[in-house]
Amino acid sequence: MLDGFSRVVMNADAKAAYVGGSDLTALKTFISEGNKRLDAVNSIVSNASCIVSDAVSGMICENPGLIAPGGNCYTNRRMAACLRDGEIILRYISYALLAGDASVLEDRCLNGLKETYIALGVPTNSSVRAVSIMKAAAVAFVTNTAPKRKIDVSSGDCSALSSEVSTYCDRVSSAIS
Repeated sequence: MLDGFSRVVMNADAKAAYVGGSDLTALKTFISEGNKRLDAVNSIVSNASCIVSDAVSGMICENPGLIAPGGNCYTNRRMAACLRDGEIILRYISYALLAGDASVLEDRCLNGLKETYIALGVPTNSSVRAVSIMKAAAVAFVTNTAPKRKIDVSSGDCSALSSEVSTYCDRVSSAIS
């Protein structure tokens, strides 16, 4: 996993150059936005169980056959596995947001996920839908617009962070579908 600093240093090292110019400016921005980034991660992590359970519930409401006998969420064991997978995916999205880099998400979560879901018979369209619901909720928490769930956050515009969260969620959806 690379964070913002490691990525810049590795790129400079590959060029046999000093860190400077736009790389240094990017690092300064990463540092100055640090409190907002930490607040964004904290708001996602603090509400992870709500985000995941709402996403799974929404997915099931749109496709009630999932909880019918023979459905992929039928039985407590399968429902627990679905919730667990959602928690894992959201955890790696929060890791990527904290580091400002998607490599941990790609390497540790998405690598082989589609193949695993296909082998287990997990309907990818339902999984993608759950991720899109998680995306909307995570963005609402990052921008502190989630209804009835306001927290104290650093002041400033969080549109870049919400866009970053959206990008990570889109990567998950693309990897599954």
